[in-house]
Order: sequence, then C-alpha cells, then structure tokens
Amino acid sequence: MSNILSALPQVLVDGLTLGAIYAVVALGYTMVYGILELINFAHGEIFMSGAFIGTGLLLSLGVFGIAMPAWITLILILLLTALLTGLLGIGIERLAYRPLRKAPRLIPLISAIGISFILQDLVRFFAEFKTGNYIVTGTTLFEGKVTIPFSSIIGTFHNATIKNNTLILIGITIIIMILLDIFVNRTKWGTAMRAVAQDQETAALMSINVNKVISLTFFIGSAIGGATGFLFAQQYATIDPYIGFILGLKAFTAAVLGGIGNIRGAMFGGLILGVLEVFAAANLSTITGGVIGSEYKDVFAFTILILVLIFKPEGLFGKSVKEKV
Repeated sequence: MSNILSALPQVLVDGLTLGAIYAVVALGYTMVYGILELINFAHGEIFMSGAFIGTGLLLSLGVFGIAMPAWITLILILLLTALLTGLLGIGIERLAYRPLRKAPRLIPLISAIGISFILQDLVRFFAEFKTGNYIVTGTTLFEGKVTIPFSSIIGTFHNATIKNNTLILIGITIIIMILLDIFVNRTKWGTAMRAVAQDQETAALMSINVNKVISLTFFIGSAIGGATGFLFAQQYATIDPYIGFILGLKAFTAAVLGGIGNIRGAMFGGLILGVLEVFAAANLSTITGGVIGSEYKDVFAFTILILVLIFKPEGLFGKSVKEKV
C-alpha cells in the first residue's frame, strides 16, 4: 500500500494527461451520436490523421528552413491541422454518411468501419512513401520538465514530474473543452445543434438547415480531434497509422462511461478512464502479487465499459429516456 500511495501523484499527472486526450476525442463521438445516433468509428483515424498532418507540417518547416518562436509554431500548426482534419470530417460525412442517412443503422456503421480502414492504409502508404517507414518520429517544440514537490507537502508521496509538453497538452485540451461547452450551450449554432439532436424534422420546420448543422458538427468534432492528435504526437514523439484504433475505442468507452450524447459526460468520462487506466498500469502487478502485469490495463478499461453497460447503460451522467406510447 505504501508503494501505491507514494506513486499516486505521478499516476494522477499521467492519468489526467491521458484522460484529457480521451476526453477530447470522446467529444467527437458524442457530438455525432447526439445528432445522428451514429457511432463514427472513423473518428479515431481522424485523430491519427491529425497527428501525421501536424507532424508533417512541423517537419516541413524544418526542411524549408522556416524558423519561428515555438509558441507561434504550435498555434499555427494546431490551427492548420484543425482546419484540414475538420474539412476531412466534412468530406467523410458528405460522401460516406449523408447518402446513408435514411438507411438502417447497421449500414452507416459498416461504412464508418470501412472509412477507418481506408484512412489507416492511406496514411501508412503516404508515410512509407515519404520516409520508408510507417512509424514516424517527430521533433518536439518544447523540452524540459517541471517537478512538483509533493514529498515536501506530504511525506508519504513522491515528487511528480511533468513535461512542458504535458502542461501544454492539458492546458489546451481544457480550453477546448470549455470553449466547446460554451459554444454548444450559449450560441445560436449550439442551440441549432441541440434542436437537431432532439428532433431533426421539427428543427427543419423551424427554418434550421439540418445539413449545415450536421456538417458543422462533423467539422468541429474532427477539428478538435485532429488538433489533439498533434498534441499527442508532441507528447509521445512517436506515431503510427494504428494509434487511432485502440485510442479511438477507449475514447468511445469514455463517451459511453460519461453518457453517450452528453458533452460534459464525455469530458468527465475521459478523465476518469485515463486516471483509472494509468492507475491500473502502475499498480496491477503490485495489487495482484505479479500475477497480472501492466499489459492488462486495456482489459481493465474495457471491463469498466462492460460494467457500466450492465448496471447503468445510460452512463454516469446520462439520463434514461422513457418512450411514450
């Protein structure tokens, strides 16, 4: 128990970092589901595409000898990555989902899985063509670490180390989540989104352009997912075309945990899942006496999903809907 407590500050730091990524990616799932009741399983690959687009832009600046302050470079690449992945999201919705909007629910789901594999192979082909290897190691804009002296506050704890990239990632993801919450709940377009999510036909009768609202939803969800992909690349320095698959499934788990369709639920679900997963990776071996190691952290995450679906299928922050007859 003492070993678990002493490492708790570092576990919380790493868990909140991973949870922030899950939370932002989960927002893309929950926004689309809230309006179309569609699980966009290609969203994880949009996140992955953002990681490659952002890293490619950063490496291109070095190739062309363009030197800018790190903060300006970060903001510029984030904006460009968000724009490109947002347009990618609109294109996917227009080509793969809109023609199937009236089809049975299973058909758009199959289409989403197909788009996921297409994006994986396209990125892998492009990465191998450019670098000879589909695993890409990029440069990080911010080096250095900060030590938080938890041991001087409570002697039982060890100090926690936070990379500068971690602080930036957490800060930007918090800003994204706050701005998105304000946008959805306090703006005209956000009101239109909530109206379309409640009833598309009635919203159309109230002069709301449903297609524009759906396209905007895909743009925003894909843009923030792609930008987070670049932050992920900066945090972990190595990316490949398959990072979006498992991470996307876990972000979907976070969305279900918080309550699929509930934006604030997706945020909290991602943070909770990230902390629990890192806690499992750090302590499963200690808790089980070496019988189960840290490699079973994914099992831990999906066990949580199964338990939530069994005991509270609407999620921690979701509300059960009663159908009137």
